[in-house]
Amino acid sequence: MDHLTPRPDRYDVPYAMDSFHQMPYRKLGGSGLSAASIGLGTWKFGYPDTGDGSRVDGPGSFEILDRSVELGVTFWDTANRYNNGSGNSERIIGRWFKANPDQRRTIVLASKVHGGMDGYTPNHCGLSRGAIIDALDASLARLQLDYLDVLYFHRPDPSTPVEESLETIDDLVRAGKVRYLAVSNFSVDELTELVDAAGQISRRCRPVAVQNQYNPVDGETDNHAGVLKFCAENAISYVPYSPLGRGLLTGRYLDPAKVGAGDRLHDEGSMESVAGSLNKVRALAGLAKEWGLEVSQLALAYLLTLPGMGPQIPSSSNVGQLESNAQAGKVALTDDQVAAIGQALA
Repeated sequence: MDHLTPRPDRYDVPYAMDSFHQMPYRKLGGSGLSAASIGLGTWKFGYPDTGDGSRVDGPGSFEILDRSVELGVTFWDTANRYNNGSGNSERIIGRWFKANPDQRRTIVLASKVHGGMDGYTPNHCGLSRGAIIDALDASLARLQLDYLDVLYFHRPDPSTPVEESLETIDDLVRAGKVRYLAVSNFSVDELTELVDAAGQISRRCRPVAVQNQYNPVDGETDNHAGVLKFCAENAISYVPYSPLGRGLLTGRYLDPAKVGAGDRLHDEGSMESVAGSLNKVRALAGLAKEWGLEVSQLALAYLLTLPGMGPQIPSSSNVGQLESNAQAGKVALTDDQVAAIGQALA
């Protein structure tokens, strides 16, 4: 960004702001960092023609990213491992930033380290000092950026002392390459160990967010039970992945007879496993229709009411899905509506 040339279009910026393009923001954990209540998961972005397993190509991804800024959907989540360890989601986002350098501070960008990348030795994975630094440098190169707003540990690494991993983050924050730490796929015991160790090292390496699997129908997975409660009690934001149950809560699967090729759960062979959840989804769809919402909007808005819950990062494979999800960030459910949703899910 050119800071030397006068910019009349940015004169008289408000002194303080709590939203962007009408999208409410919320703090990440106990930090000062604000993020859009509805963000964007980018695991689908890549180069499908190369066989990376992605679902949205470069032009399609750019359309979604451009529109997300217009909608205030500015909390973007990616990972180096997305799409078969290709790094292609990061490459797409990097190309977008190269074309839109003035938007860097508009976007709160998160990526992840842990899984094997860029080579085949044991040092090409995990959370050792070298693995974190090398993986981060590679991510920043793909993203064509100098820093990440949030760096996640994608999974715990029992083979590396937690102090080594956290001291590395402390160094990276000091160096300006990372601003905040978060973790993903952590249990209560693993979180407790990490938070206690961070307390002995530096607040700079205390996690501000946890990204675990969660949706309104299924809640937490058994091995991560209690993490949402832990987050609420310890000023950590719970940022759920698959908040719409891999599309189950979009209403797309309410009539199984209409499900076919191209629908994610069908393509993954998961329709039988979610059959027992369809009655709850139908109940939510009934409430959504009564209140003039889509079932996906109701689900996201409900999640935002839960204690400890942070921003939502649903993925979008087209602009229409993005626009629908964005509306959920502006839905203010009443206490009676929240109670009715809870009853439908019971």
